[in-house]
Amino acid sequence: MALRLACKNCDTFPCARDRCLCPCFKRRLAMTTPTNDSVRQLDQQYVFHSWSAQEGRHPLVIAGGKGCRLWDYEGHRYLDFSSQLVNTNIGAQHPKVIEAIKAQAEQLTTIAPATANLARGEAARLILSHVSDRFSKVFFTNAGADANENAIRMARLYTGRDKVLSSYRSYHGNTGSAICATGDWRRLPNDYARGHVHFFTPYLYRSEFNAATEEEECAAALRHLRRIIECEGPSTIAAILLETIPGTAGILMPPEGYLKGVEALAREFGIVLIMDEVMAGFGRTGRWFTFQHYGIEPDLITFAKGVNSGYVPAGGVILSNEISHFFDNRMFPGGLTYSGHPLAMAAIVATITAMEDEGIVEHAARIGDDIIAPALRRLAERCPIVGDVRGKGVFHAIELVSDRETRAPLPAAQMAVLKADLLARGMLSFIAENRIHVVPPCVVTVEEAEEGLAIIEAALTALARSQD
Repeated sequence: MALRLACKNCDTFPCARDRCLCPCFKRRLAMTTPTNDSVRQLDQQYVFHSWSAQEGRHPLVIAGGKGCRLWDYEGHRYLDFSSQLVNTNIGAQHPKVIEAIKAQAEQLTTIAPATANLARGEAARLILSHVSDRFSKVFFTNAGADANENAIRMARLYTGRDKVLSSYRSYHGNTGSAICATGDWRRLPNDYARGHVHFFTPYLYRSEFNAATEEEECAAALRHLRRIIECEGPSTIAAILLETIPGTAGILMPPEGYLKGVEALAREFGIVLIMDEVMAGFGRTGRWFTFQHYGIEPDLITFAKGVNSGYVPAGGVILSNEISHFFDNRMFPGGLTYSGHPLAMAAIVATITAMEDEGIVEHAARIGDDIIAPALRRLAERCPIVGDVRGKGVFHAIELVSDRETRAPLPAAQMAVLKADLLARGMLSFIAENRIHVVPPCVVTVEEAEEGLAIIEAALTALARSQD
């Protein structure tokens, strides 16, 4: 009889000829030869996930990607029409960005933020090269939420005021002040920070103002905001914080003149205007920053996501000259251990350089104007469950309804069926409430865009027929 020895890491006695009986060996084998099941089991056992109940999760497994394509360990390939969380603007595994991260890792992997670092300085310079000379400094953070946190802090210190006005239809992040500035349901169980006041921004399709036209909606929304400012007391308000185009809330396009009107109100009452460009910035709408479509100049700009496509976490605040100079002789009471982390900064430098060299921002504009927008207009004409389509660049939404007359939103159960069908057809989609967000990477090709739009139309057609 062969001698059986106990595994030194557990109490089992695997057979000498069949070592797979040992749990430790099975775990090691799973790590060296991963499968969809082994990776999913590892995730389910050890990872705590955001925005979800933990029991019963069956997460999609992704093994790799390139450009707008992702795949799992079994060879299933997916067209990414979500940009993950609307952040991989330059697509997956862009070789120039990967190479820059590797080169920085070889030279210097991390350094304290109080030091001067070449990658950090160059990243700031490149970011500022895409805004006007009204802006002069960049404060780096780890992500979009803490970018908004620090912008709020700067505005409060600069003005000596406390309140922050933001939209009910918004998402600004999951940290203390950012989640309170958020307007959607996620604010409610996290509403601990002080001084946050919400108001309604324009959304003609579901107008809060009984407007019939974009002009009426714009005028009513600006009157509403003025009354909020007057009733809250202008001398108490530090900032107005707005997503230039609200993203998760529905890619809600501001009507002509609205943002100009908000800017005028901020100037009239001495309120800092913060534009949240975390999701909409860095090429997403066919401009480097989305506010540039609307001819305004905010006081602070927050960013993250597309600045380096999330290859290494990074975000930040772009400061106007006035606010930057305010802190010349005053300490700014804020900081982060990983502010301007060299690997993230190298990724920013490589991403912006690649976007410049390859014309990626201009490409996103053309794809939006020539392919996505016309296709969605045709889809709205043909498909009875499409209530509204809207967007710019590679930042569009399809709003789905069960009745076009009443505009009743398509129920959650049917949206879940739709999401599963899109996945089965080989697409990773971004579904929010009763909407499909059409948000592929900025590098999506004409062929990939047409493929994705055809998948969406097929899935919507199938769903509409199932309701007949």
